[in-house]
Amino acid sequence: MEDICPSNSWPLGDILATIVLLCRESGKNCKVYTFSKDGTLFAWGNGEKINVTNVTNKGLLHSFDLPKVVCLEFSPKNTVLATWQPYTTSKDGTAGIPNLQLYDIKTGTCLKSFIQKKMQNWCPSWSEDETVCARNVNNEVHFFENNNLNTIANKLHLQKINDFVLSPGPQPYKVAVYVPGSKGAPSFVRLYQYPNFDGPHAALANKSFFKADKVTMLWNKKATAVLVIASTDVDKTGASYYGEQTLHYIATNGESAVVQLPKNGPIYDVVWNSSSTEFCAVYGFMPAKATIFNLKCDPVFDFGTGPRNAAYYSPHGHILVLAGFGNLRGQMEVWDVKNYKLISKPVASDSTYFAWCPDGEHILTATCAPRLRVNNGFKIWHYTGSVLHKYDVPSNAELWQVSWQPFLDGIFPTKTISYQAVPSDVPNEEPKAATAYRPPALRNKPNTNSKLHEEEPPQNMKPQPGNDKPLSKTALKNQRKHEAKKAAKQEARSDKSPPDLAPTPAAQSSAQNTISQSTSGNPEVDKKIKNLKKKLKAIEQLKEQATAGKQLEKNQLEKIQKEKALLQELEDLELGI
Repeated sequence: MEDICPSNSWPLGDILATIVLLCRESGKNCKVYTFSKDGTLFAWGNGEKINVTNVTNKGLLHSFDLPKVVCLEFSPKNTVLATWQPYTTSKDGTAGIPNLQLYDIKTGTCLKSFIQKKMQNWCPSWSEDETVCARNVNNEVHFFENNNLNTIANKLHLQKINDFVLSPGPQPYKVAVYVPGSKGAPSFVRLYQYPNFDGPHAALANKSFFKADKVTMLWNKKATAVLVIASTDVDKTGASYYGEQTLHYIATNGESAVVQLPKNGPIYDVVWNSSSTEFCAVYGFMPAKATIFNLKCDPVFDFGTGPRNAAYYSPHGHILVLAGFGNLRGQMEVWDVKNYKLISKPVASDSTYFAWCPDGEHILTATCAPRLRVNNGFKIWHYTGSVLHKYDVPSNAELWQVSWQPFLDGIFPTKTISYQAVPSDVPNEEPKAATAYRPPALRNKPNTNSKLHEEEPPQNMKPQPGNDKPLSKTALKNQRKHEAKKAAKQEARSDKSPPDLAPTPAAQSSAQNTISQSTSGNPEVDKKIKNLKKKLKAIEQLKEQATAGKQLEKNQLEKIQKEKALLQELEDLELGI
């Protein structure tokens, strides 16, 4: 295991208290470790044993002979260590031994072993006080109480439960469950309060939807609402490689809504603010949009478009980082979300990992294996854009995991946001801006400012003091109907005007977009014209519905996209009259 902790001369102020210096453990099999939630315990595997140590006094607590373990997790109050190794069966086909073990941290004894075949959602879920522990077993969620893992206290049974998420925070505990659709029935997510699972009205809230092969459920910190990202593996229209995604909001008071995202395309990331009053979504075909929404699912602030696919709120919720990692260049935007002001725009090239420090001031970015096996290492940043520490892994080694030591909430106070970059002795190696290729014939000519995409600037979506109050969806719909009637009356007047009077340009334009009563003398042509005008009228109605806030179906959106071609076809037919 690589010792990647910096020295005490590292200029991080209060965060010096979090530095842990443990003995170095080297070897190719050192690929897993974990901290406890409060950061006081540390466990790691070296390919032979799982070791547990006390961070405060650096004393070894336990050593378990588990050479094949690949996942580790502590329970919230450091009572239990959960370990998981791949499930295997014997050659003759008999069932394998249990591969999920739960160990008592105090005594080192194994409390319970389970068979857990899938690595996904392998770890049991605990409430923060460890009163409740839950596992998904054969379409049921089994609940245990007070870490008595030999007795199932309660069961939540729904046909084909695929996933569940236990709420954070204190009692009363809540659980969100997902059941995929089948045989034409929709998928649904339901919210329950533990242990009230029985009866037709037991659910706190229910949201059903189609087009969902899998979902991601995200509780806010106060456990008052869940965001559900519903995804399909394949986009049948061929518009996206990532399939299709929709975002749903479900509150424990029974309210639910589909979050309307102004730009089509994948949903890359959704994250709650720690205040539980707003969330940020990153979505749309590149360059992607990022928008903050309130609990009514109304947009509060739009960050415009840019090369981004991830969002990270600071632990205190006062700073938001929008970043483009993976197949993007690692550009980051650091925003003050109280004043919606840009703080800095650092670039962390080739990063595969990002994490906020518990102090809310420092940021960790890293390039890790197996995602990237070259140029492994990590950097510590201040949110103002300065690199404070840099560690490059030797070329013959790999960095598999790096993380901050956790601390409980409230240890670090919120500090005033600074817009001035803090000083640093580490040179910030800004990557050279890539210039577009220019063929030899154009290299001596002036540059043209053409762009593949026109980027949208950020804009505040809140109603500003002194401005007119924004119209509601109903009022906006009525206003559009009124404008349409007014245009129709204006057109009727222009049709009744004397033939020797030249029509105004506005009347000419209106006449081109409305139904004409002229005939060609050819019944087939007249029939085509009539059908085209009927389709265009239907498209106008769909556009009005979309503007009024109604979510349109895929086939309705496809109709709107055909408007230009229909107009051209209508114009060609009318010119032949």
